[in-house]
Amino acid sequence: MSDVHNKKVALVIGAGDATGGAIARRFAREGYVACVTRRSLDKLQPLLEQIRAEGGEAHGFASDARQEEQVAELVEHIEREIGPIEAMVFNIGANVPCSILEETARKYFKIWEMACFAGFLTSQAVAKRMVARGRGTILFTGATAGLRGAAGFAAFA
Repeated sequence: MSDVHNKKVALVIGAGDATGGAIARRFAREGYVACVTRRSLDKLQPLLEQIRAEGGEAHGFASDARQEEQVAELVEHIEREIGPIEAMVFNIGANVPCSILEETARKYFKIWEMACFAGFLTSQAVAKRMVARGRGTILFTGATAGLRGAAGFAAFA
C-alpha cells in the first residue's frame, strides 16, 4: 500500500484566521495532514507556515467552494495525491450585516451561496468517497445567529 493511503487527511473548507485556522492546527497536532482552503492562497500562507513549524504536514488550496467543478477537482486531487479524506470541516460563513429592508436579492443570494450552497457541494463531494470507504466524518461550524437572530443579520442567520 502506498504512503498516500496511509495518511489521515482532514480537509478544512474556509480556513481563516480564527476558527478554521484553529481547527486545522488541532487536526495537525492530532497527526492529520491538514488540507486547508480559502479563495486566496496567499492568505493561507501564515497558517501553513505555523502548522509546518509545529511539525505538522499542511497543504493549502485556493478554491471557491461555490463552484462545483473546483470542489470536485479539489477533492480528487487531495485523494489522489495526499490521501483519503477522513474528516471534512465546513467553516464558511458570511457575516455581513444589512437590514432586511435594504438587503438586495443579489447580496442575500451571495451570502446564502457561501454559507449553504457551498456546504452542500463540498459535503456531497466528500461524502460520496467516505460512503464508498464506509467511514469518515463531516462537520459544519455555525454561529449563534443560526439559533437566535439579531437586527441586520437576516441573510446570515
